[in-house]
Amino acid sequence: MTETNPGAGKTVPLVDRSAKPRSVSRLVFLALVMIGASVVFFIFKDKLNNELMLAVLGVLAVVGIFFLVSTVIGFVAIMPKSLSDPLARAFMDSHPEGTLITDSKDRVIYANQAYGAITGSARAADVQSIEAILSRHKESTEAVYRLTNAMREGRDGQEEFRMTQPLNPAADNGSGAYWYRLRGRPIARPDTDERLMSWQLSDISHERTEQELVFKELQHAIDYLDHAPSGFFSAGRGGDIVYLNATLADWLGIDLTAFLPGQLMLRDLVAGAGMALIESVQAEPGRNRTAQLDLDLLKTNGQSLPVRMIHRVSATRDGAPGESRTIVISRAEGANGVHDVASAEMRFTRFFNNTPMAIASVDARGRILRTNAPFLQMFAGLVTRDDMERGAAFDSVLRPDDQKAFAEALAQAADKQGSISPIDGRHPTVEERYFRYYVNAVIDHTDDEPEETAIIYAVETTEQKALEAQMAQTQKMNAVGTLAGGIAHDFNNVLTAILLSSDHLLLSLRPSDSSFADLMEIKRNANRAAVLVRQLLAFSRKQTMRPTVLSMTDVIGDLRMLVDRLTGTSVKLQLDFARDLWPVKTDLGQFEQVLINLTVNARDAMPAGGTVTIRTRNVESGEISALNHRGMEVSDYVLIEVEDEGTGITPDVLEQIFEPFFTTKEVGKGTGLGLSMVYGIVKQSGGYIYPDSTVGKGTVFRIYLPRHVEEVVELTAEAQVEAEAAQARLAKAAEAGPEDLTGGSAVVLLVEDEEAVRRGGKRILEARGYEVHEAGNGVEALEVLEELGGKVDIIVSDVVMPEMDGPTLLRELRKDYPDMKFIFVSGYAEDAFARNLPADAKFGFLPKPFSLKQLATAVREMLDE
Repeated sequence: MTETNPGAGKTVPLVDRSAKPRSVSRLVFLALVMIGASVVFFIFKDKLNNELMLAVLGVLAVVGIFFLVSTVIGFVAIMPKSLSDPLARAFMDSHPEGTLITDSKDRVIYANQAYGAITGSARAADVQSIEAILSRHKESTEAVYRLTNAMREGRDGQEEFRMTQPLNPAADNGSGAYWYRLRGRPIARPDTDERLMSWQLSDISHERTEQELVFKELQHAIDYLDHAPSGFFSAGRGGDIVYLNATLADWLGIDLTAFLPGQLMLRDLVAGAGMALIESVQAEPGRNRTAQLDLDLLKTNGQSLPVRMIHRVSATRDGAPGESRTIVISRAEGANGVHDVASAEMRFTRFFNNTPMAIASVDARGRILRTNAPFLQMFAGLVTRDDMERGAAFDSVLRPDDQKAFAEALAQAADKQGSISPIDGRHPTVEERYFRYYVNAVIDHTDDEPEETAIIYAVETTEQKALEAQMAQTQKMNAVGTLAGGIAHDFNNVLTAILLSSDHLLLSLRPSDSSFADLMEIKRNANRAAVLVRQLLAFSRKQTMRPTVLSMTDVIGDLRMLVDRLTGTSVKLQLDFARDLWPVKTDLGQFEQVLINLTVNARDAMPAGGTVTIRTRNVESGEISALNHRGMEVSDYVLIEVEDEGTGITPDVLEQIFEPFFTTKEVGKGTGLGLSMVYGIVKQSGGYIYPDSTVGKGTVFRIYLPRHVEEVVELTAEAQVEAEAAQARLAKAAEAGPEDLTGGSAVVLLVEDEEAVRRGGKRILEARGYEVHEAGNGVEALEVLEELGGKVDIIVSDVVMPEMDGPTLLRELRKDYPDMKFIFVSGYAEDAFARNLPADAKFGFLPKPFSLKQLATAVREMLDE
């Protein structure tokens, strides 16, 4: 143990109990023994008769002499120098940071003078370990505990803690706050396997005091900036607001207590197209640029705040946008109380930059002289403020096809023409964007722009063009649908007559007759034609549907086996059902046709095989609104997607994909009615269908069916009795078993304008025992009914007839014969005419074309109700 020697003028460790090497003393003792043996040998060699003893002493003498010679030449050192580095020890002894080394039992091995000064230990006897000193203070107990555990696990650590009293009472400055930094590092002892603990203790109270002073000064500076008469904000490279002062926050209604850096974007603060003005200020690489901008900021309540901004931006050396600093001066009414020319100019600038159309002024050569913010926003990427300063021409925002028309309009403006036709054009690089340019001649030139020749107003008409195209497509589809529906109606009458006549002839023939097979072939082909008619009616949305509440999960699951067979072995079918799928209301059979048609088309699009994926999920109204599909009502929908990995569909084909008789298949391999039928069924179910295709990657059809919500309807007492009676009739019929519904004796009035259908129906009903009367339209039917004195049991009437149609006939009959039984026959859907009838009207319905048995059964069932 050593202490400081004031007279020596150097610092020594307060405690140094490190081990001393003992190899030197052993070496010296061994050398003396060997030298003594050699001396004895030379003195008593004549008196020693034992040869062995003489040999031993001789060897010892030789070794001793060798050791002496080696010592003289420096080959062996008797007192070797210490292996420790004196420079390192001097550095540790004089280090201003308190250093302490303890062993695993917390015994002090080494402590420098700085450690004693910090802990108040003047003598070696007073030195205590870190744990012994700091564990007595509650402010430092946890820090010491964490560091000790870390070093025992072989890890370094550092802790800072604050104490109300100093570790050295002599260092008390009366502030009541003392900060210390404690570091710990485990070290391995060189001569043993023992692990030592190295501690460094520093008094950082002065450092913390300086930090607090700097922080207070910073707070004062921020306070001055916060309450400055002008607003200020700073934005990061991505446009995120990292700071704004209290003045600007107050103007905009922003709560500073809830503001977080990066939470608010610069575009959120700028109203209208003002962001285009800000983005137009670009600095050169490695430099700054400052611009004065007049625009409107947006308050949190949605109001606008007119301001003048001194906007400074920077750029990195590689030209990337850097941070920005902006001073904001309010130009709101009453902000400065001055109404002068500058205020008027400010108001004009606001109107100029906030107009909904892009404005630019050009000279006689077409160079852009001045633009507003919407112009920079509309043609971003084509022209910048820097380009305009270098004399950019207006042609830079035009397609080559539109430049000739613009040159002619500019020449008319230079000639002071008052009426210049607008120019319709498209974006130079984006084909889908359309514009209309209005060119106005400048009559009175200003001092600021003496060369100003024309002012150009640009309005984007993309949405208008899309609506026009959609309207044209809708009108075309409606026109084709009306035509298809009309053709199908007339064709249904022809098919009905063919089917009734063939059925009548088949009844009079036996299967062995020679003409029986021909008649069956006629009937078979008539039925095939009826399928085509149904597809036409599906496209025109006039086919008969019986909608029921369905779960798409069950419908697709039940259809999987059939679809698997249709797609073949080279095509894999994959189903992806969402959980808790909402119910929908549609015709089960019709929608199965939709899925079959789409999957078969997907199979044909993958001649080399692939995967057809059918997905379902719920789509809430918020997501529908974000999709922004034109004409689609915002509501909850069930989405059914049919996706393939096929060749894809080109855009020109995609535009006509739902048109009837349009097909890309070879002749004889498709009618072109499949997707038309799909379109009609989806539309008639209240849904929407949208195709999306990428050539070479595949196609996906997305079907949106409206979510069905059950309505709770309370039945009246009368309706309840009627429902119970209907249930009783069904139960009675079930107990009685099947019966012959094809015959009877009743008076039937058959109303049909198509003579072949009327004649065939009459003949069949009369063959079944009915008394049948005919009428060509509703007017004739009323006359026949009057002649018979109302003695008619049932009326079977077509829907579409000249003079008086079927629905009108039913309304007239209800006046005098409210209980008259009535059956409509039509090729159109039931709901196509039922909406024009009273809500309490009761009638049956038989879709065309129909067979003999279907007609007889419908009449029998209606008579039995």
